Amino acid sequence: MRVTNDGGDFQVEVLLLSDVRGPASVAQTLYRETEASRELRMKVAAERKAMKQFEELPAGRPSKRDRRKIIQFRARG
Repeated sequence: MRVTNDGGDFQVEVLLLSDVRGPASVAQTLYRETEASRELRMKVAAERKAMKQFEELPAGRPSKRDRRKIIQFRARG
């Protein structure tokens, strides 16, 4: 089964099903992430971390004009 969330895509094997909703600690015992998925997730995380080194951050807070542009840009999405 493929699961997608903010952390990326995960390939998991469903081991058991539960009849009732329970805590996350119990839910984690019901599935297992595949080894290939785990390796790919670690690789993507390392690449994302490496890219942060090259990211240029602005010197300070955005101006009012810049904030308006940011809001306008986000609204288009």
